[in-house]
Amino acid sequence: MASRRTFLTAASSAGAVLLFNPLEQLGAPGNITRAPGFSLTIMNTKWGNDDSWDLFCSRTKEAGYDGVEIWWPVDQKERDEMKNAMEKHGLKKAFLFGSGENDFTANDAQFREIITTSAKTNPLYINCHTGKDYFTADQKSRMISFTLELSKSSGVPIYHETHRGRALYSAPVTRELMEKIPGLRLTLDISHWCNVHESLLHDQEETVNLALTRTDHIHARIGHPEGPQVSDPRAPEWENAVKTHFGWWDKVVETKKKNGLPLTILTEFGPPDYMPTMPYSRKPLADQWDINVYMMKELRSRYG
Repeated sequence: MASRRTFLTAASSAGAVLLFNPLEQLGAPGNITRAPGFSLTIMNTKWGNDDSWDLFCSRTKEAGYDGVEIWWPVDQKERDEMKNAMEKHGLKKAFLFGSGENDFTANDAQFREIITTSAKTNPLYINCHTGKDYFTADQKSRMISFTLELSKSSGVPIYHETHRGRALYSAPVTRELMEKIPGLRLTLDISHWCNVHESLLHDQEETVNLALTRTDHIHARIGHPEGPQVSDPRAPEWENAVKTHFGWWDKVVETKKKNGLPLTILTEFGPPDYMPTMPYSRKPLADQWDINVYMMKELRSRYG
């Protein structure tokens, strides 16, 4: 009882360093021969961060990130500030975007316009929050097919995220689209599927394994059966969820290394209300920046 009380006291302190590391029990991936062409690029998120672009990019570079994935800025002034700060601090840029329009025609039109505009800025990749979960399979296919053509003509990789509320919100729906569209490439944020299916997906291994073969970009947030984000991946109560997620990611990395292909990863632990909070005060239970930097270092150490 005393040891548990000691842990809770430490965890509640701002900036506490937690010594528990579930990956020590998981073990390092086996020796994998790296074919020429493999690279690992780790991106930071500005989600929940109010720093100026210059300060944010300075902190990002100092922490050891390679670049930043940012929701496409509609405002030209912000785009200029972002571009200047990234160039100043030597960071790569990538964008994500998804339309909020409820009507398919309006959603598709906005989606195509913004994706086309952002592709012209030559980002490292574009990550799509594609459509709505209630769009039909044909409507989703139309949106995805458009991005395949745009990626081919622009040379910019375009991925579709496994995200709640979007086209690829669930494992079986995504499987149908993967089988229908061979060129569909994924941003794997499998934390959402854990939440949607209220499990760690032990009963959908075949579908998960297919998704892993289609993954080119990972959102490294750890979910659990009752939510898309654990409070702190360093806490011992989340050991099983942490090991399960890294087990999935290990398979993606193994494929990329064997085939000599690049892989990008975003550390994407979010702010409240993704981050659990104390009642009434809404004080976050952990520090978002610290967790993401911790994840970046673990990913760098594990995958090289």
